[in-house]
Amino acid sequence: MPHNRIRSRRQPFEVAVLLAAPPCGLLLIVLDVRPPSVTLAMDTPIQVLWETGLIVGGMVGLSGIIWPGRLATGLGIELAAVVLLGTITAMYAVALAAVSGRSGTAAISFIVAVSVGSFWRAGQIVFDLRLLAAASRTTDTAPEIRTELANGEAA
Repeated sequence: MPHNRIRSRRQPFEVAVLLAAPPCGLLLIVLDVRPPSVTLAMDTPIQVLWETGLIVGGMVGLSGIIWPGRLATGLGIELAAVVLLGTITAMYAVALAAVSGRSGTAAISFIVAVSVGSFWRAGQIVFDLRLLAAASRTTDTAPEIRTELANGEAA
């Protein structure tokens, strides 16, 4: 009897980063301050998109995690957010590397780790969505295939 397990949508590190992103973006906009690496490496419209991406990515990701409806919908929302977050943090890592060079190795490594973690989570979500799709296609024809959901979530 094949057994599929969908990973929990409540990943502690992911939730922590998603919680931190909106206040960071909001503070950058409200206080009108930017890291020197961003100011030097990004044009103003790109800076605004970067700041807005932090806010939107965090809020959308959190809403996907707590989505009360279908699991697949929540995972899709979460997927969009972690891809956005991975892209935004990669942009910052490139800006930091362009400005600081070798002296920014520690900070660049940390920021790249957040980006890699975001894309890793995106891969997990894609895999889980495929499991859900396969389970929904085979439920009628092969009832012995089960998909177990973490935390009592409904497929």
